[in-house]
Amino acid sequence: MTTTTASTQNLLVELFVEELPPKALNKLGNAFASVLFDQLAAQGLTAAGAKLTAYASPRRLAVHITQVAARAEDKAVSQKLMPVSVGLDAAGNATPALLKRLGALGAGPEAVAGLKRAVDGKAEALFYDSMVAGAALADGLQKALAEAIAKLPIPKVMSYQLETGCELPGWSSVSFVRPAHGLVALYGNDVVPGVTALGLTAGRNTHGHRFEARVDPVVLANADSYASQLREEGAVIASFAERKAEITRQLAAAAAKIGGGVQAIEDDALLDEVTALVERPNVLTCAFETEFLAVPQECLILTMKANQKYFPLLDAQGKLTHQFLVVSNIAPADASAVIGGNERVVRPRLADAKFFFDQDRKKTLASRVEGLGKVVYHNKLGTQGERVQRVRAIAAAIAQQLKFDATQLQQVDQAAQLAKTDLVTDMVGEFPELQGTMGRYYALNDGLSETVADAIEDHYKPRFAGDSLPRNSVGVVSALADKLETLVGMFGIGNLPTGDKDPFALRRHALGVLRMLTEQELALELAPLVAAAFAAFGDKLTGDVAAAQQALLAFIYDRLAGSLREQGYSAQEVDAVLALQPQRLAEVPKRLAAVRAFAALPEAAALAAANKRIGNILKKAGDTEADAHVSEVLLLEPAEKALFAATQNIAPQAHALFAKGDYTASLQALAALRAPVDAFFDGVMVNAEQLDLRLNRQGLLKVLHQAMNQVADLSKLAA
Repeated sequence: MTTTTASTQNLLVELFVEELPPKALNKLGNAFASVLFDQLAAQGLTAAGAKLTAYASPRRLAVHITQVAARAEDKAVSQKLMPVSVGLDAAGNATPALLKRLGALGAGPEAVAGLKRAVDGKAEALFYDSMVAGAALADGLQKALAEAIAKLPIPKVMSYQLETGCELPGWSSVSFVRPAHGLVALYGNDVVPGVTALGLTAGRNTHGHRFEARVDPVVLANADSYASQLREEGAVIASFAERKAEITRQLAAAAAKIGGGVQAIEDDALLDEVTALVERPNVLTCAFETEFLAVPQECLILTMKANQKYFPLLDAQGKLTHQFLVVSNIAPADASAVIGGNERVVRPRLADAKFFFDQDRKKTLASRVEGLGKVVYHNKLGTQGERVQRVRAIAAAIAQQLKFDATQLQQVDQAAQLAKTDLVTDMVGEFPELQGTMGRYYALNDGLSETVADAIEDHYKPRFAGDSLPRNSVGVVSALADKLETLVGMFGIGNLPTGDKDPFALRRHALGVLRMLTEQELALELAPLVAAAFAAFGDKLTGDVAAAQQALLAFIYDRLAGSLREQGYSAQEVDAVLALQPQRLAEVPKRLAAVRAFAALPEAAALAAANKRIGNILKKAGDTEADAHVSEVLLLEPAEKALFAATQNIAPQAHALFAKGDYTASLQALAALRAPVDAFFDGVMVNAEQLDLRLNRQGLLKVLHQAMNQVADLSKLAA
């Protein structure tokens, strides 16, 4: 057994339970280990170099911790008692209140002389110094174990009755993720005495594989033999990470044995779930009839993964083959029965998919449009049929703004009309994940163009962060229209995301709109786009439509700000650009680049500060007092004459460069204004008592302010 020092040994704790929820297993294992470790560390029971190893299998949660002390070191503690004025009387003697407080701490009147005085806030207070005995491992582990169990992220708690070790067998109940049947707590070679949890008392016995364990129970020799004994005697790989790696290795080996460049489909969520279902993985190769390959491979792959937890095999071109891999939990000498059983199980699933596909193709997508009128979308927003009409109107408005030709307009309308029709097919009814995908297949079956078919599938894109955008412009318009319809509808009825709740995925829809507008560099302005989407609802929205429209625009800009910060832009850069609410979002990256280049100039800080000052002056003056007009006759001071001359020279340059889209050069042209601006504020009183002088100087500042804030609000860059 490994021991790190003479005063520490290694600790092993295991909860043996019935089969745990597979999708939560890895999270449960890591949480159990980390909380237990943190609780022991907080009590001073672990050394500085202590390390933990988490274990999680279908029937166990365990943790191995190195360098654990049998008892924590005693610790000096200074406790505040009360203000001096309360604890001592005028003669300096202890008050009854002080004596009572000391008594509660186990100290008598003799401790008064040793009390310390220190300023605490505004008053002087009394402090009692004492030594607190370090926790014994048994007590500390009991506390840590209770905390680790209480803090487990359990998806759903179940209650069950205890049969032994309780006052009322069969009546006493506990709540946990699954019934627990064993508890192990080993410190070096010894069981930690007196540790209990969930009606169980800690020992050294655990259990291995249900069918293939060499011995039962597995009697653990010490804390460090846990993983090796379970593997050798119990036929269990206790580590989640090791089982996952072993499954990955076996999947690759099985695919290589088949040859031809086939590979198991990559799906980390499926791999994690299968890892949580088996204790000792054994990958087997199975097959189904090739006639099923006539069904779209997405259907077959989904049913194999979702329903059976199988790994489909793809050829070198990414096409589904008729073979698949199964991760079995048993390893018999003759695996033919296991292989045959899995092949029999999958066959009805594939036959169902083939039946749905064949039946769906008997009706065209166009014939299904009417059926959408019978499907409720939202009780305040009507049916899917009504929704389709709104999407068509929004898509038409977008296509017209983009100056699509007659053919493209017809394709956009067709895609928008048919995009939701696969929702009323048998295949999508069985597998909702295939919406859009099946629409494309059925559109091609109906003889529609690939452009329209691709747009039907792609109108859901991007479905998630990092997903691809629609393949063609018709798909982009359809996707934009669909997402805007959802956003406008939900904002129009006040159904907004709150905290971490966003049932209609409005944040994702907003990010999708932003990605398409920016990455596709669409010549669309945001406010008119949102206005067109609201117009498509007619009188369906009965609330304050103007307020909802502004709220949606603010929401989209807020999503944009968050996305830009995640891309590495500073908060100042983002605030400076978005303060102007630029309408063409495709220009935002260029504006950000220009702001970053401007901020690197030596004149930037002074100009940003001056811009902020100008903004404050104009804000106090109010829009009614000053306009962007300057009378040269009223320019009296040399500094204001110089600033006017500089502005007359530089502002047209900045405006021209801005109009050309050269935002970087437009901002950099402003650098020459630093000296005259500084001189102006040093030598000129803006708010002169004479009204015409004051308005003229404010007008000069307004001209300057407009020239400086075309690309971004430079005041946001001021420290």
